[in-house]
Amino acid sequence: QVQLVESGGDLVQAGGSLRLSCEASPSIFLFNVMAWYRQAPGKQRELVAAITKGGGTNYVDSVKGRFTISRDNAKNTVYLHMNSLKPEDTAVYYCNAQIIPTHHDYWGQGTQVTVSS
Repeated sequence: QVQLVESGGDLVQAGGSLRLSCEASPSIFLFNVMAWYRQAPGKQRELVAAITKGGGTNYVDSVKGRFTISRDNAKNTVYLHMNSLKPEDTAVYYCNAQIIPTHHDYWGQGTQVTVSS
């Protein structure tokens, strides 16, 4: 049974930092791509950052230079390191995992990030 469990969301002041974690079970090696999405109130869910099994990464333009996605295979965990947070980063952040050959797509329950000005 695939499960993605996020943690790390919090209320933080503008300019602050947070680290989100997503623990994947049964194994992170099942997935070709792990990603973080976010959804702000009244807006569509958007891709924030993604990392492939081989370690390749990509980011939405608005977070480049501020956010870093990484993975710890030994811990079956993907992280999103968020620095220089802005109020517009406020959203529910979702972990996503994809098995590309079978078109399977999995989601975590989400974790709230709130950035105050």
